[in-house]
Amino acid sequence: MESTSIPDELTYHEPAPGQPSLVNDKLYVTSRIISAVFTPFMVPFVAFCLLLFLTYLRILPLSYKLTVLGMVYSFTILLPMLSIYLFQKINGWGIKELSDREKRFFPYALTILCYVACLLTMYRIHLPRYMCGIIAATLLCMLICTLVNMKWKISTHMASSGLMVGGLLSYSFLFQFNPVWWLCGFILLSGMLGSARIILRQHTLFEVGGGFFAGLFCGVIGILFI
Repeated sequence: MESTSIPDELTYHEPAPGQPSLVNDKLYVTSRIISAVFTPFMVPFVAFCLLLFLTYLRILPLSYKLTVLGMVYSFTILLPMLSIYLFQKINGWGIKELSDREKRFFPYALTILCYVACLLTMYRIHLPRYMCGIIAATLLCMLICTLVNMKWKISTHMASSGLMVGGLLSYSFLFQFNPVWWLCGFILLSGMLGSARIILRQHTLFEVGGGFFAGLFCGVIGILFI
């Protein structure tokens, strides 16, 4: 499920000297919208929605599905965003401060702790392994992105996209279904998101590609083998 993780929108970027303003450029605005809508925080929640409503699991009672979705939303979206917001307020940090590689480690750590708590809760209430695998894969992706970002900045937006593609491939093996059309849609979405990150000058092509393949690896390993 930039791991999960701190979205790249939190990173402050100074415009290059002499660079013309892109605020009114339609392509730039569209890229901002795409980047903001498909935030990495949403990946686990969206994955559970797809799993519970678009597979044979849709036969489960609605109350059960809403309980699972509420738990996932709380641990993977609400608590990470709330904890990061409070951490910024307590320390008096703004967007500019989070561009510092060392300072970004703390919000990453807070998000990882929320995901660990979610995974432990799922194990405690005995949710099926293929459900826990979504959180395990996302957590693995966040840990890898955190370690890699200490030396090289990769796109966690694209890591989340790769995670969705890897998860889709993994579930196609587990549930024995043809994922071609879904796979085409996810790959197209990944391409749009990667292009948006490059247009916004948040990442280079290699950083975008590195993030995608890191997420793809975690999506397969986390769901099929962990």
